[in-house]
Amino acid sequence: MTQLKFDSKVSASAQEALEPHIRPVYATPASRRLFIGEFAAIERTEPAPGTEKEASVRVRIVSLELPNEGQEGYVREALRFLHLQRTARGTLDDDGQLELDESTLRLTGGQLAYLETARLRAALGHWSSYARRVLHTPNLTVSEVLHEMKTVADGLTAGLDGAIPDSEA
Repeated sequence: MTQLKFDSKVSASAQEALEPHIRPVYATPASRRLFIGEFAAIERTEPAPGTEKEASVRVRIVSLELPNEGQEGYVREALRFLHLQRTARGTLDDDGQLELDESTLRLTGGQLAYLETARLRAALGHWSSYARRVLHTPNLTVSEVLHEMKTVADGLTAGLDGAIPDSEA
């Protein structure tokens, strides 16, 4: 596994954005600040084969912005959505319909767009894994491949049917 290491230096523009927050963070132990940032790879270390060291990449913060109090809710909402998109999970029921798992449902907060994003992400993840398993099955006949392709196509269609109302299909 490659290690990610942060360089202690930040770009001038990032430092400028941090300046107003340094004193309040120092004054309040264990304080936190929310930010949106960008980092750039500045160094890559690839150990020689047979050594016990791990590969690593060092990154430097090149750009960041800190929201004010009124903007913080929007940034937290974006973080929640990105986390939901990355972690959405679900299982197929007996009818082939996707049921989102409990932790994914909690993250959606009941918002329809979030539910649909999570459901579609979980469905695509399931059918992508299924297709990869089929790809690694040796010696499939043409009829078996066609059957598996139909299974994937039907599964993807079922995923879309749940996301698109009949009136729009």
